[in-house]
Amino acid sequence: MEDQQPTAGDLTDGASDREVRSEAVELGVAETASESATEESPKARKRFSPNKKTLAVGVSAALFVAAGAFAGATVQPYLMDRATVDTKLTIARTAAEAITTLWTYTPDDMDKLPDRSAKYLSGDFEDQYRKYVDAIVPTNKQAKVTNSTEVVGAAVESLNGSDATAIVYTNTTSKSPLSKDIPSTKYLSYRVQLTREGSHWLVTKMTTVTSLDLTPRL
Repeated sequence: MEDQQPTAGDLTDGASDREVRSEAVELGVAETASESATEESPKARKRFSPNKKTLAVGVSAALFVAAGAFAGATVQPYLMDRATVDTKLTIARTAAEAITTLWTYTPDDMDKLPDRSAKYLSGDFEDQYRKYVDAIVPTNKQAKVTNSTEVVGAAVESLNGSDATAIVYTNTTSKSPLSKDIPSTKYLSYRVQLTREGSHWLVTKMTTVTSLDLTPRL
């Protein structure tokens, strides 16, 4: 029996078969690796998702804290400004009411002015006003003088702690039978100094700033 040497074609076929098997093995490994990666991908996503949620919650919490701090920093100056405005309104209102009360009277109630005005006045100024009224009561009662004061404007000039100054603008009308009840009209403005005692603002001093006689001349 003769030895049969493989022909060139047989060698090529054998090598080709081995290459095909090798490629098949490699392809199988690649497919297996691809499938493994595909199977592991959802797990990786599952492992990553909570981290993203945790990060989102952390960012939201930080933004919430920052927004709260900003709101607090904004509201506090607003509340302080609002409190100052309310205080100035109280001062202006008190000064206006005091001026109206001090300079509005009739012959019948003029002697009661000091007691009626006492709630607006403080310290030495209350004593000075009482002495002033006591001195003019007899003359004004005899002349039957009626005095009416209308406040047309008031503003706070200064505010320093428990001390304040307000400007009050008024129209004051006086009449008496001695002048045939022809009204005497004056435009008067006052600078009123006040101090806070407890929860009340009281007048400590008052000076005339402007005095303009508007009485018609006959």
